[in-house]
Amino acid sequence: MLQNRLLVRGFSQSNIGQRVRRGKLAIRDILHYPNPILGQKGEKIMAFDAKFQHLIDDMVETMYAAPGIGLAAHQIGLPLQLFIIDGALKDPEHPIIVMANPIICSQGGEVLEEEGCLSLPKYVDHIKRASNITMTGFDRSGNPFTLEGEGLLARAMQHEYDHVQGVLMLDRLSPLKRSLYIKRVKKLEKSRTHEHVAAG
Repeated sequence: MLQNRLLVRGFSQSNIGQRVRRGKLAIRDILHYPNPILGQKGEKIMAFDAKFQHLIDDMVETMYAAPGIGLAAHQIGLPLQLFIIDGALKDPEHPIIVMANPIICSQGGEVLEEEGCLSLPKYVDHIKRASNITMTGFDRSGNPFTLEGEGLLARAMQHEYDHVQGVLMLDRLSPLKRSLYIKRVKKLEKSRTHEHVAAG
C-alpha cells in the first residue's frame, strides 16, 4: 500500500488474515515486513467471479480504513497479481482502479520523491520512480484495459506493481538504509518479545 503524506487516504485463493466485519464488507489485517508473503511473486488472476468481486470490495474497505491510496492483494496475505488504487488520483470522479495481471508497457522520465508504505510502518524515504508509465491489465469485470499515469498516479502504479512482483519499497533503498531499517525491525521485535515474556 502506498501512503500519501499529504492526503493519506504499499487464493492460491483462500481467506487469509483476520477480518473485521462492517456489514457485508471486511477490513483485512495488513501484513508488515518481514512477513514472507510480501516477498512472493503473485499468481495470475484466473477467475473474475463472485469470490473475486468480494475480495475487491474488502480491499477497497481495507485501503480506505488504513488509510491509503493503493493496496495490493499481497498486503492482506494473498499473493496475487492484483492491486487497487484510489481513482481520485486520476480524476476526482473516477471509480476505484482495479488492475489484475498488470504488465508495464512503457515508462519514461525520472523523479525522486518521498514515499511510504503501510507494510513498512512509520517509515518514509525518497524513492526514484519513472515520472510517467503505461500499464495494461484487466479490470474487475475481466475486461482488458490500458492505464496511463503521471505524477502521484504513476508513483502509485509503480509502487503497487512492485508489490505484486514481491518487491518492497525497502528493496529500492541503498544497502545501508535497508540494513538500518532491518536492524530497527529486529530491535522492535526483540523488545516486543521481552515485553511479552515479562507480561506472562
